[in-house]
Amino acid sequence: MYFSGNTTASDSVARESCTWVRTDYKKINKSPTERPPFTLSQIKKSIPPHCFNRSLLRSLSYVIQDLLICSILFYLALTWIHTIPVAFRYVIWVVYWAAQGSMLAGIWILGHECGHHALSNYSLLDDLVGLTLHSTLLVPYFSFKYSHRRHHSNTGSLEHDEVYVPKKKCHIPWYYKYIYNNPVGRLLSLTIQLMLGWTLYLAFNVSGRQYPCFASHYDPYSPIYTKRERAYIFISDACVIAFVFVLYCLASLFGFWWLVLVYGVPLLVENGCIVCLSYLQHTHPDLPHYDSTEWDWLRGALSTVDRDYRFFNKLFHNSTDTHVVHHLFPTIPHYHAVEATKAIKPILGEYYRFDGTPVIRAIWREAKECVYVEQEGCIDGNKTRGIFWYNNKF
Repeated sequence: MYFSGNTTASDSVARESCTWVRTDYKKINKSPTERPPFTLSQIKKSIPPHCFNRSLLRSLSYVIQDLLICSILFYLALTWIHTIPVAFRYVIWVVYWAAQGSMLAGIWILGHECGHHALSNYSLLDDLVGLTLHSTLLVPYFSFKYSHRRHHSNTGSLEHDEVYVPKKKCHIPWYYKYIYNNPVGRLLSLTIQLMLGWTLYLAFNVSGRQYPCFASHYDPYSPIYTKRERAYIFISDACVIAFVFVLYCLASLFGFWWLVLVYGVPLLVENGCIVCLSYLQHTHPDLPHYDSTEWDWLRGALSTVDRDYRFFNKLFHNSTDTHVVHHLFPTIPHYHAVEATKAIKPILGEYYRFDGTPVIRAIWREAKECVYVEQEGCIDGNKTRGIFWYNNKF
């Protein structure tokens, strides 16, 4: 069943006048792969001009709001949780971890927005705010900013995209069929991916673009970066190390396990949120990938999908349900992204992708169906096109 029409405001952008919404789990309606009949300029003209305006005060209000909520949760963890009966204390800690981790994910998203120069009209201020926010989450701000910018420049390219680059069938390891062909293996893989995927990507470029030598976001001499960018990688590392020292001082004062409870576990939850968001934005059975013979920037940017996280859409600053427009115009601030998405849908038509599948069911389905990519065959003769689709048949 495919949905087309209007619904409640909580369903946000993607459900209004959608031309393509996947809500069943068997039927496939693949994204069109022909060159679009519209240009980026035409898409931009459909968006109200004010959507490109960045308000420093409004942007900072979201930063202050998220930091304030995190501070309140932190204060409650310090002063209140230990006073309640032990029988209920464990439940309250779980609630705290989920709430604090989700808020930290919102802060990560605001830092990511700084990297796109979407916070204000001042690049230096954007970088200062982004560097501060990301460093407190142990993220090297400039390192991620530069690699993420290349991801936006090469989305959907099998050779040059920076993250969530799928393997071709001929390159998948022998053990994949034992992991992804059974629920236990799939659950184990997803658990590791959600808990450690973000850290492994930053440290060892796991799931990232293949480079001829070791690549790491913490290494200023990594092949990910140019010589001009090295100094900024050092700055990112220095800020992360400085915050690690702050954490060390806190652990010395209050104890290691106290730090794990109030910061470590929420950080794992935040990392899991970011992996879940980005994985589902770029992984879908109906989305194509391209090799160098077919790839172009616009089709690559459109090879993303908006999702519906219900209440969490607002908590995650609508990075969930406005990712398509974000890839087209990353400097649009998040508070205009919903309106911009509504504006571009009539232009994009069937090129706009939205999936309303519940998140847990979606991530399980994608882990099952999106194991590797294989090349699409042409109708005329035995030639093949440089277009690849996800598959899971071994």
